[in-house]
Amino acid sequence: MLDTVLPALGGKLCEALVQDPLGRPVKARFGLSGTTAAIEAAEACGYRLLSPDERNPLKASTFGLGELLQEARKAGACEFLVGLGGTVTCDGGAGMMQVPGIREALQGCRFELLCDVENPFIGPSGAARVFAPQKGASQADVEVLEGRLQVLSSAMLEATGVDVSFMPGAGAAGGLGGAFMAYFGARKSSGIERIMELVHFDSMLEGAGWIVTGEGRSDRQTLMGKVPFGVLRHSRGISVALVSGRIEAADVLLEAGFSRLYEVSPRSLSLEEAVNPSVAASNLKRFDLGSEDAFSGKDQGQ
Repeated sequence: MLDTVLPALGGKLCEALVQDPLGRPVKARFGLSGTTAAIEAAEACGYRLLSPDERNPLKASTFGLGELLQEARKAGACEFLVGLGGTVTCDGGAGMMQVPGIREALQGCRFELLCDVENPFIGPSGAARVFAPQKGASQADVEVLEGRLQVLSSAMLEATGVDVSFMPGAGAAGGLGGAFMAYFGARKSSGIERIMELVHFDSMLEGAGWIVTGEGRSDRQTLMGKVPFGVLRHSRGISVALVSGRIEAADVLLEAGFSRLYEVSPRSLSLEEAVNPSVAASNLKRFDLGSEDAFSGKDQGQ
């Protein structure tokens, strides 16, 4: 999000020393254009900061994100575009709000949350039950996290008068959406729609014969506001090829309007191998994406 949005804003890239999800020092980036800051939550509490055996949403904290917000505020920001994807946390923003003086520092600032989920804070489709297992939580851990978030939502209601329990999008990024909505009055926007607006995507299509889009894994959830579906919605009749590490529910994706589906990671690869940047780059380069078969999915039996 940051690398895409910042050039569109015409801003500069800044860096701050903050805590990673386990409390260790890490350098995190943010963008600044005038009084507008582009913040990517994953810079301070994302997957890339922890090894697979370190990922534990019972321990991972968003404290570093709070520090990053404060640094951007000190740099002059009072309007924040916050990307909520890719976090390894599920603390409902509790860590972020533990940063000393954060509510006072950000009082009166405006926040726009860029995310692609409508999940509420708690409940069957809430942050813990839906997203925590993807972040390393066992079923027992999920129940503990759900209990914590229930207590936290009650505390937020008492402190702010805002009930985020079943608010759409409050469960984004392990409940970070709820914390921003309750404490800072943040409004939520479709991440892909807002970014496409900022980069003037429609003007890029002039003369295009194909549009190539992609993500790590494509399935039915792709059609629930994810980046490729946003691209498809704005394709203006131009053929759209979907390139992903893994493709499931191919018939559903084709029916939705994608012209070609292409799975670049061999099924024999483990997930850890497939997401290694050098391996992923090699897999992408193995194929001629301009050929007629490149997007047919024939190699994957789609």
